[in-house]
Amino acid sequence: MLTTSAAPVTAASASERPKRMFEPPYPYGTVQAKAPAVVDGMVPVVTKIHTDKPYVFITIDDGAVQHPKARELMIEAGVWPSVFLNTKYAEGHRDYFKQLPVTVHSHTTSHPNLQSKGFEFQKHEICGNADFLANEYGKRPTLFRPPFGNYDATTRHAAASCGFKALVNWTAAVNDGRVQFQQGDRLTAGDVVLMHFRTTFVEDFTAFLNRAKQDGLTPVPLEDFLG
Repeated sequence: MLTTSAAPVTAASASERPKRMFEPPYPYGTVQAKAPAVVDGMVPVVTKIHTDKPYVFITIDDGAVQHPKARELMIEAGVWPSVFLNTKYAEGHRDYFKQLPVTVHSHTTSHPNLQSKGFEFQKHEICGNADFLANEYGKRPTLFRPPFGNYDATTRHAAASCGFKALVNWTAAVNDGRVQFQQGDRLTAGDVVLMHFRTTFVEDFTAFLNRAKQDGLTPVPLEDFLG
């Protein structure tokens, strides 16, 4: 697991802290479920986590805007997101991302549309980003998200060749302070939610927190369920 330097959250330590919006329902950083297997040299595609618990997963992409309020919001909420970083946005900002209570995963080097591209091009984008993140944060990422959510069989082969466990997309997104659903009008258990490091970070993250609370869900780390 590729994590930042933030201290792990445990149920025991939660009782010693001021009340947060969400308290950890289990010790974060412990595997709750494993990723589906890599089959025929292709990583599995995960868009929703199968769970009978009231859990939801927040993921944050790109890293283009290093918003100064991000760390404070995450810690006050008690929410540990999973972030998918591009080399072109994250390069030169290691100190910013390392101080966030997040786990860092891969999102290509330069954020191209991978669909229909050749194997070597895709492998260069995916492995190159994984190498960069491993060098910056000390461990190689295990999860990969293709830019724009676009992929093909070549993408899945390339990601497997780079050592990834799963390709992760999403079931809901947050834009301009509003949660948008692919189906229905609420978040449901197992949903993977997408947002971005943008100037609207505060509005977007707050909208997600409020929606999760309204729908009776607790945000937990994605990688704990793709161990």
